[in-house]
Amino acid sequence: MDATTRFAVQDLYTDYVRCVDDTQYHEWPDFFTDECMYRIVSRENFDAGLQMSALALESKAMLKDRVYGMNETIFHAPYMQRHVVGAPRILGSKDGVIRAEANYIVLRTKLDAFSEVFNTGRYVDTIVSEEGRLKFRERICVFDSELVPNSIVYPI
Repeated sequence: MDATTRFAVQDLYTDYVRCVDDTQYHEWPDFFTDECMYRIVSRENFDAGLQMSALALESKAMLKDRVYGMNETIFHAPYMQRHVVGAPRILGSKDGVIRAEANYIVLRTKLDAFSEVFNTGRYVDTIVSEEGRLKFRERICVFDSELVPNSIVYPI
């Protein structure tokens, strides 16, 4: 894979993290194709090939609906997220479809508490170019623990 594509994948990952860490959730769906999949799933279920997910959104329209819910209807104690994402590893590329993955750690900070590790795992991604920009066709957030916090409000 050429350096330009590798840098473009790296930029996609860093821009995604900037978006969610800076609470620019209205921009979040634009990182995905119209027909996409966004899942948050335990490692146990992922490794077993099971579809059971903590969250599964099957189109950009569903992502937009999630953003509306986060901002307008979901009641929760507010918190900030900060992602630490490893360099993406390109697993393969064929016919314009890139498969990549990267490890992540998400820290959560509530206004009245110390920061805590909220979620750790890896992104398993399928990336394509659309209108001259790389986008996720599929982003699976595979979290390491068998347990998930009682509420995942914001994107991982």
